[in-house]
Amino acid sequence: MSHPKLISKEYKLPYIFITSLFFLWGLAHGMLDTLDKHFQQILHLHKWQSSFIQFALYGAYFSMAIPAGMFMRRYGYKKGIVLGLFLFASGALLIAATAGFESFWVFLTCLFLLGCGLATLETAANPYTTKLGPRETAERRINLSQSFNGLAWVLGPLIALYIYNSTSEIEGEKFYSTILPMLAIGLLVLSVAIVFMRLKLPEISEEDEIHAHGFVETGIEEKPTFHIPLKKQSHFVLGVIAQFSYVAAQTGIFSYLINFVTDAGQHPRFDVKLAPYFLSIGFALFMVGRMSGSYLMSLMKPTKLLAFCAILGALLLPIVSMKLGWISLISLYAVFFVMSIMFPTIFALAIKDLGPQTKRASSLLVMAIVGGAVFPPFMGLIADKFGMSIGFLAPIPFFAFIAFYAISGHKVKESV
Repeated sequence: MSHPKLISKEYKLPYIFITSLFFLWGLAHGMLDTLDKHFQQILHLHKWQSSFIQFALYGAYFSMAIPAGMFMRRYGYKKGIVLGLFLFASGALLIAATAGFESFWVFLTCLFLLGCGLATLETAANPYTTKLGPRETAERRINLSQSFNGLAWVLGPLIALYIYNSTSEIEGEKFYSTILPMLAIGLLVLSVAIVFMRLKLPEISEEDEIHAHGFVETGIEEKPTFHIPLKKQSHFVLGVIAQFSYVAAQTGIFSYLINFVTDAGQHPRFDVKLAPYFLSIGFALFMVGRMSGSYLMSLMKPTKLLAFCAILGALLLPIVSMKLGWISLISLYAVFFVMSIMFPTIFALAIKDLGPQTKRASSLLVMAIVGGAVFPPFMGLIADKFGMSIGFLAPIPFFAFIAFYAISGHKVKESV
């Protein structure tokens, strides 16, 4: 019995170019997730206040996902990708241009524009990868693409080292260290946008979408489900909630790891100037998890792997909160590893068998990323009041829901 191919032969080149987009937005996220502690220091912000970085970035996902989906339904995936790249570049270049204002709120406004670009790219690229090959390998394909997203997340904090180490104490110059990294990212993304404008990409037609994701195997006959409204497809509705839960947990954990290793009272405690290295280590484990996860899904069902990782994440966080020194820190890094396969796997499961409704469904799934906007301030409030270690208990219910989704909630049914 032959195994289905990971990528269809005619789609190999498009798959490579689309995967490069995962790298670009991972680079942005990896750098931005280090900046909470930086702004806490230079602007004397509380943890919940610095988390407005995540609020602006992930709030853009909530605001832009549906408009991006509507744009792509009318103009196609390729033009959606180009639009996302131009918004991404504009936001980065505006951050560099307005650094002299030294205003946190101006920074957040520009960051919101950058986030609109990322939201548009994710709305296009995530479902597009699932269509560039057999439907049986969709989860593996998107996990492989997301592995390059993980690689970029490793490099992002290393770029942030420049910001941490080059910050001036002089009033009016505290934001200057953001200029060079944001200028470089903006110009890089702008160049990629120009390449995509000239690139020939196959547009996935409605017929292709039906062929790729339009049927559920019943054992007797193939029954189309794409005519059923999205709100009545339980695997999709619960998938949106699971994606909200995952991004909420991920963003809180990513955002506050630096506080975990640098705040007073933590053990072991490290110099804040070394902090981006620690986040980079976490992202390296995240990348290894995605790469190994793509392989493991060829040996076991993606749903079983997702359930195992979610349960393990819920069990590790209490150890993180116990202040057991290196044991707690290693447990926190283990959470990075088990989170790695969750986003792409949930995404692929949620859009399964949706056919021509896939673009709209993808928009709603990207909207669910708003979990990364609303949860970090709440986690920051807990940390401000009870300590950072206690704050790491807050994501446990999210992992519990993801485990439920992996065990039974993902099954395709006709109604909720």
